[in-house]
Parts: sequence; structure tokens; C-alpha cells
Amino acid sequence: MHAYRSHTCAQLTKENVGETVRLAGWVHRVRDHGGVLFIDLRDHYGVTQVLCDPDSPVFSEVEKVRSEWCIRIDGTVKARDESLVNTKLPTGEIEVYIRDMEVLGSAGELPLMVFGDQEYPEETRLKYRYLDLRREAMQQNMTLRSDVVASVRRRMWDKGFREYQTPIITASSPEGARDFLVPSRLHPGKFYALPQAPQLFKQLIMVSGFDKYFQIAPCFRDEDPRADRSPTDFYQLDLEMSFVEQQDVFDTVSPVIAGVFEEFGGGRKVDTPESWPQIPYAEAALKYGTDKPDLRNPIEMQVVSEHFAGSGFAIFAKLLEQEGTEIRAIPAPTGGSRKFCDRMNAFAQKEGLPGMGYIFWRDQGNGMEAAGPLAKNIGPERTEAIRQQLGLDVGDAAFFLGGKPKTFEAVAGRARTVIGDELGLTDKDRFAFAWIVDFPIYEKDDETGEIDFEHNPFSMPQGGAEALAGDPLAVKGYQYDLACNGYELVSGAIRNHKPEVMLKAFEIAGYGEDEVKARFGGLYTAFQYGAPPHGGCAAGIDRIVMLLADEENLREVVMFPMNQRAEDLMMGAPSLPTNEQLRELSLRVVKED
Repeated sequence: MHAYRSHTCAQLTKENVGETVRLAGWVHRVRDHGGVLFIDLRDHYGVTQVLCDPDSPVFSEVEKVRSEWCIRIDGTVKARDESLVNTKLPTGEIEVYIRDMEVLGSAGELPLMVFGDQEYPEETRLKYRYLDLRREAMQQNMTLRSDVVASVRRRMWDKGFREYQTPIITASSPEGARDFLVPSRLHPGKFYALPQAPQLFKQLIMVSGFDKYFQIAPCFRDEDPRADRSPTDFYQLDLEMSFVEQQDVFDTVSPVIAGVFEEFGGGRKVDTPESWPQIPYAEAALKYGTDKPDLRNPIEMQVVSEHFAGSGFAIFAKLLEQEGTEIRAIPAPTGGSRKFCDRMNAFAQKEGLPGMGYIFWRDQGNGMEAAGPLAKNIGPERTEAIRQQLGLDVGDAAFFLGGKPKTFEAVAGRARTVIGDELGLTDKDRFAFAWIVDFPIYEKDDETGEIDFEHNPFSMPQGGAEALAGDPLAVKGYQYDLACNGYELVSGAIRNHKPEVMLKAFEIAGYGEDEVKARFGGLYTAFQYGAPPHGGCAAGIDRIVMLLADEENLREVVMFPMNQRAEDLMMGAPSLPTNEQLRELSLRVVKED
């Protein structure tokens, strides 16, 4: 017999009754039923109930075991009494009578319990992550993550892609976040960087003639943490293709993403790729207040400025006299009660606004009536025009925000989400996807008036060099994101592979030719030697698994995550270097005053 086990804790059935078996695992819980000890023995695969009574030669030893001791037992498989069968377990028809036991690893007092569903502070869970990971939900999440990665790889190979690895130690490159720098011992005073993404390397792979590349790539960014973003590192499905247009990339990656969600979505509806809308960035900002809309929520915002211009509601009327301002309405079907409107007002105040204007429509017996402060100020004719434009009826409401769109769009988007959730309008049993396209390449700083890149600087401008000759703020890029249920899952672009167009694009943003050559010399030089048109994207593995696992925090689907302060409490990182390490790197730490 094997030294530790003949079966896993999920394998034994009634077919094994009478057999002598060996199991190994952790003591999930111990129950004493009048001198008979019952132990739920757990391994990665499942749970088997084992028992011991005073007739067992190792009863006195079994009495000593406690939760999370790692043990090996030998015993005889017995059928459970029919009334005691546990239909929730694959092994629920049997139990194992212990005849011998070996303690493989005893456990001290536990800082968190593995059995049960108690909640523990995040700091405790991360410090003792190896215990936290023993919990059933975490085992399922990590297994799901592994299965998703394996599925993605199979699907990419099936589409004719090959996986190539790109360097982890490289040069610093602007990708929109801070680099993690690595000091060079051999070149004192110089630094490598951990790659924020394989962006430049995958483009160089296309220049090298490999045509189709993918990688499950680690990426490193020194970012401020959020629930849906790691403060240090993450993994992405990174891919690039030559001789393609934007639609070719969509047609390639969409079935891969859809297939993964169908395979692991637990029966939730997955919109077919053919039905995924392509929404221009400006339209997404207007209708949803975000470039990653949750289309499970049917609410679409609309511009209603004309109904407030010159109206009796002085705040909006005066606001509209300023250039670049507008009033937007958020329809709220079934939200037509003062109680709900007051709750949304409270939401707006938590967001730092004085409140949100609202109108709701109610039945007065002799007809419909518009109620709320706004309705009184603008009068019945304008109120009715708003109702008809928004397609609302008795029992519905609308909320209003105004100003320059960029100052309130984000709040409006969050309000739309809250309204959809609170009124039960959002279909929670669905994965809804949308491609967001036509991103602007440039933006103007309101204070300095300077033009800079708003999105990926390596995107090919729509219209090429001719587009760059006009108004920079009107230039759209062949850049795209895939949104799902309010999260950005994929981001990509058709690349700017022409050196002269690349130089012009960077010149508009204030980067001279010398600076472009200095910062992106490898790519710029490669483009001098016959670069093919190419494009691709990257899909966040962590976010995909987070959605599939129905979690709201990335740390629930990452094996060993950092905390909110980018600290590894388990391993003690970041840590202080020794003086010898600093001398080897020609570094000195200067303490802040």
C-alpha cells in the first residue's frame, strides 16, 4: 500500500465497502457522540467521514487530534445506515472505521478556522493565507482559476496561436502606471524595470514575422489598489496578430472569451459574440457615464438640456448659459416614490454633490401628475416633454445632473448602477458584453491647455497621417475595450506601425523626435525594416475569474495577493535590504525628514 493513501477523500463509495483503505488529509472537524469519535477528514478533493470507538487500538491517539492536524489513517470501509446517508457528499454513503493512525503534522491554536463560514479581517486572512486557502470557497476559486487558464490556452492553440515568452527584466516604458524599478549591479546607477505589459515585445514579435502570438503574461504595475485591481502584479491573456484590422481581432478573441464564460459561468446566460454591440466611446460616456458599461442594466441616460434652457429652474438655466455644459437625465422606471427619490438624493450627497434633481410621476385619480421640486419650477409643459422623451409613465422617475460632462459623468454612471440595482432592473443571471470603440487619442489639460495622450499612444489614428493634420481632439484611434458587467476585461488596439505617423502622433503630444527615439528606440528602429500592420489586445485573467467566481474583490481569486498597502504580510515584503546588498548595488537609502 502507498505510504500515505490508497484513495483520496472523495473517491470511496458503497462499491468499496469491506475494503481496507488508507487516507491522508486534514482534520476538518471532530465530533464526540457518546464516546464514539467522528472525524471529517478533508483533502483537496473532498471529505470522508472516519470514526473511532474505544475498541480501536488507536482510540487514545485519535482522542488527541484537533482541527487542522494532518493525519494518515488506515481503516475498513463501512456502509452508513440508510437514515445517516449524507447526500451532499460523494462519499456520503460510507464511513471508514479507523484501525491505525499516524500524525503527519500537528497544528497549534488556529488564528482562523477553516471549518465554517466565519468572517475574518483581511489582514488575518492574508497573514495566514495558507490557512485561508484551505477553506472550501478558496479551494474552489483557485481551482477555477487554474481551469480557466488551461481553457484559454487550449482555445488559443486551437485558433492557430503559439505561446512565446517575453522578458521579465527590461527597460522602463510608459504604459500609464508607475514602473517597478530594479537596480543594476553590473551598471551602477542604472535601473531595469519589471514590464507593465509585454506591449513593445509583442509588437517586435510581429515585426519578426511570427504572425500570431499569445502568452499568459505576468504584468507589474506600481498602482494604488482597488477592489478590481492589484497594487503590484496581475496576469493577462496577451495576444497579437499581423495583417489584421480591428474586426479581425474582435472575431478572434470574442469566441475565446465567450467560450470560457459558457464553460465556467455556472449556467448563467452568456450573450453570443455576434450580438455584442460596438459602442463608440462618446456614446458610452453619454448613455452610461462610463467606458465599461454594465449592459445588464437597461437604463440609458439622455441629454435633456433643451427642456431646462430658459426655464424657471434657475440653477440649470444659468448653468446652460455657460459653454460646454448640458443637463442629463437618468430614467428610473418604477422608481416613482418620494422615499426612493430621497434615497438617491442621499446617495448624491455621499458622492460630494449637493443632491440630484428629480421628477416622479404619480396617479392622482383624475390623471397623471408630475411631482418633485423640479416639476414645480419648470411647469407641466416642460415636464411632460421630458416624460415623453424618456418614455416614462406613472410610477416612474427621472434624476438630473448638469455641468460640463466630464465633471459629472462618473457620478451619473454610479447613480445609474445604484438605480438599476435598487429597483431590480439589472439582470444578475447574465454576462453582458460590449466592445467600446473609437477612443479619442488626445485630451487637453483644462489648466495648461496642453495636448497629451488620453489613451494608448501606440494606437493607429483613424485616418492615419491625414487625421493628425487636423484638430487633435477630434482624432479617434483604432483602440478598443471589451466591457462585461461593469468591468473592463479586454483592452487593445491596431498599432501605429508607420515611423512617420508615429513621430507625428508623439509630436502633437509634445514629444520630439529625439525623445521618441530615446524612449522607444527599439520599436522605432524596428519599424524602419518592413513592419507589418498588426494589432491585438490583452484580457485580464484575474478579472475574468473574479466575475466567474461571483466575487467582488480580486484578492478572492489570487493565490497570494498583497494587502491594500501593497504589503505581503505572510512573507514580510517589502523588506529592508542589508548594507551589503546596498553596497553591491551602489545604492544608499536616504531617510525622509
